[in-house]
Amino acid sequence: MTLAFVCGCAGATLAPEERAFLRDARPWGLILFKRNVVDREQLRALIQSFRDCLGRADAPALIDQEGGRVQRMGPPLWPAYPAAARFEGARAPARAAWLAARLIAHDLSEVGIAVDCAPVLDVADPGAHAVIGERAFSRAPERVAALGRAVCDGLIAGGVLPVVKHIPGHGRARADSHLELPVVAARRSELAARDFAPFAALSDAPMAMTAHVVFSAIDPDSPATTSPIVVREIIRGAIGFDGLILSDDLSMKALSGPLAARARAAFAAGLDIALHCNGDLTEARAVAEAAPELAGAALRRAEAALARIAAGPRPFDVAAGRAELAAMLPAQTTA
Repeated sequence: MTLAFVCGCAGATLAPEERAFLRDARPWGLILFKRNVVDREQLRALIQSFRDCLGRADAPALIDQEGGRVQRMGPPLWPAYPAAARFEGARAPARAAWLAARLIAHDLSEVGIAVDCAPVLDVADPGAHAVIGERAFSRAPERVAALGRAVCDGLIAGGVLPVVKHIPGHGRARADSHLELPVVAARRSELAARDFAPFAALSDAPMAMTAHVVFSAIDPDSPATTSPIVVREIIRGAIGFDGLILSDDLSMKALSGPLAARARAAFAAGLDIALHCNGDLTEARAVAEAAPELAGAALRRAEAALARIAAGPRPFDVAAGRAELAAMLPAQTTA
């Protein structure tokens, strides 16, 4: 039996108590952060030990490898990739975005990482909190959709699943949901035309991550992650997304209450997978206790997502790709 949650771990190797937890709780996946990354050999060993604990060779490892300031695997062992906002200024922006994603997928797949929590489909807003900022491709929804599609295609070509985020949109938020709960007061028609549009254009993506954001015109009482109204009417309804839906990190301060209650609320809202990232084993146990078995529609979506990369990476000249990307990007200026 597999439970419908993804957890983190504390360090570069699994401690004995973490191994015991994984064998008992049997999460669907493991998410990795900089604290878990030393080098290629260590990463491969960590992921393999996670899979050994579960007895599942296909248990996915996830990571946030967007480029820019959100990049868990970086120099000197891996290249520094551009932030999403830089692609609009590139020669052939969609090609540049595809190349960056294909190269990121190469880095991830060679150490056994199957899922990249990217691209960000939030539409940039000049008055919003900087938590999104250059992580957004553009202020134009159609450009966000086009470049987001290129990133999804590049990752899948490299044998890595994309996770579009933060559905149904974090771009207008005036607060950092890591620290507090943002409330967006825009009308539903405004949200549909701008914020929701890139997610609707990529409604066939295999996976999505929710926004810990309250949309007061839709559900003034709950953030999207725990709102049955937002999940049913907007994400599954108006946007038409039928892929696997993960929560954003349940330990973020935008959410309140005990971890088990947060997880139960996310599942009650209609999410498929609960995500807990910080590696705190006490918190992870609480999430695991609240997580149901991965079954039914959620299992179907999880299996369909993994099937998208079952064939592995397509042939690709990595050195030529790196050279082409470098030639396409504008020089980065410093203040």
